[in-house]
Amino acid sequence: MKLKFFGTGTSQGVPVIGCHCEVCDSANRKDKRFRSSALVTTETGKKILIDCGPDFRMQMLTNKEEQIDAVLLTHEHNDHVIGLDDLRPLIFRNGKNIDLYCQKRVGDEIKLRFPYAFADVRYPSAPAFNLHEIEKPFTLLDTEVIPVEVSHGKISIFGYKLKNLVYITDASFISDREKEKLKNLDYLILNCIRKTGLHPAHFILPQVLELFEELKPKKMFLTHISHHLGLHDDMELELPENVHLAYDGLELLL
Repeated sequence: MKLKFFGTGTSQGVPVIGCHCEVCDSANRKDKRFRSSALVTTETGKKILIDCGPDFRMQMLTNKEEQIDAVLLTHEHNDHVIGLDDLRPLIFRNGKNIDLYCQKRVGDEIKLRFPYAFADVRYPSAPAFNLHEIEKPFTLLDTEVIPVEVSHGKISIFGYKLKNLVYITDASFISDREKEKLKNLDYLILNCIRKTGLHPAHFILPQVLELFEELKPKKMFLTHISHHLGLHDDMELELPENVHLAYDGLELLL
């Protein structure tokens, strides 16, 4: 089983349109970041997508992936869901709806943004989804999925635990109750938007490092990274041992 980072950037991606800072102008491919998403390949070869943002089509083509069997959604913000329409070629080829798993609130938003996918009489080329509301641990494609509830500013969103890995993006607070799910991990993947300046809806570097010391995963990978965090190679030298910046295309074996 493995997880591949499809994207590790914030809602604007990196480089940011019109920005010429050293990160946005960097020639290092590890400083080029699609919007945050990940692809899990199960032990039986099934493909579970975590979030489907505006870069989904290019993420699939860049990584030479051709199949998605199910989608886990962390929350309803556009940089995590607006690429759902681009699942159409897979839906047409497979001849069946794609299953989406999310909180009820998120599912309601999906219906509002993609009403044509849920119409009683659908346009022939419209996508088609099966929405599944989730709250508790469940089995998906022979894989146990444990939702981890975190706060993203004022809204509750889900991270996901798969085997001994937890993937959390867009968090600004994790309760003590949910932290129990984050102990003794092989991998903790956590959002980190920038080095300094508190953010109302995202962790920044000092907060992330505090969580690393508190939870003590074997390895931590930072994602949902903005150009304000700095150059990938420079940050790798600054970070403590076993804390790393994720980059697009990186794979972790679970």
